[in-house]
Amino acid sequence: MEKILSEIKKDFFAYRNGVMADALRKSGDPHAVIMGCMLVDVVTIARRYEPMVALASALWADVKHRECRLAAPVLFPPAEMTAEQALEWARGVQSEEEADVLCHRLLRRVASAEEVACTLLADECRLVQYAGLRLVVNLLADGTVTSRNAIAVVVERCGRWLCNENLGLLRHVVAELQSS
Repeated sequence: MEKILSEIKKDFFAYRNGVMADALRKSGDPHAVIMGCMLVDVVTIARRYEPMVALASALWADVKHRECRLAAPVLFPPAEMTAEQALEWARGVQSEEEADVLCHRLLRRVASAEEVACTLLADECRLVQYAGLRLVVNLLADGTVTSRNAIAVVVERCGRWLCNENLGLLRHVVAELQSS
């Protein structure tokens, strides 16, 4: 496993983009190690490896390394992620970028995605709420939401106390629910 992790990190280094890394640092990215790789490059590198829980979990555990955190959702087999794991990963996001990638690349494909989204929306942490909203948007885009009324009620209820930063996204979700 260590050999694969080392190979992946070497690939990130080969794809590094100093201008992007500097921009991310200046904008407040929380990671200590930022290679500045474009997301498409992170996904390309991750897809060279067989998806497996142990590898994805090891990448996700590297909280200091931006590219490791972005590659982890690509490598976790969705059928093997439990609702508890999905909630743990979502509650551990450190940035909106991580939340976006986690929801788009993994959580929307998890069997319990709707349940996870509703739980995240009810959380008090702004980033966790954001992840819940992004997950709902992904489920709407996929057309996989089966209980639109239940999610609409949760989203509307959340609107009363949702952080200001998430209100624009909430309006988008409500508009999508009403138009379908």
